[in-house]
Amino acid sequence: MQFQLSGQQIEVTPALRDHATAKLDRLTRLDDKLKSLVIVLSLDKLQQRADGTLHVVGGTLHAEATEADMYASIDVLFDKLVAQLRKYREKVADKHQREAREDRQYG
Repeated sequence: MQFQLSGQQIEVTPALRDHATAKLDRLTRLDDKLKSLVIVLSLDKLQQRADGTLHVVGGTLHAEATEADMYASIDVLFDKLVAQLRKYREKVADKHQREAREDRQYG
């Protein structure tokens, strides 16, 4: 999976990069077919903002988080992406199970 971390009006320090990379494992445990993740860190007045776009096979997931601390923003962003990825994976699994069940019933 490709991972890109960039900043707008903020320098991405090695500590921020390490924090985001450590959180990346949560996504890869749910699905090993992830294409890429792009995270943009920015400052909005006194708020620290993190935007993330996750490209998966068959779709794109997007989340954003705004907190007073950049590390907290990254944590909330990954929480939202994990929840979206779980929901997406369940939807795909249900669709495939429904198709298989209909094939068995109707031949």
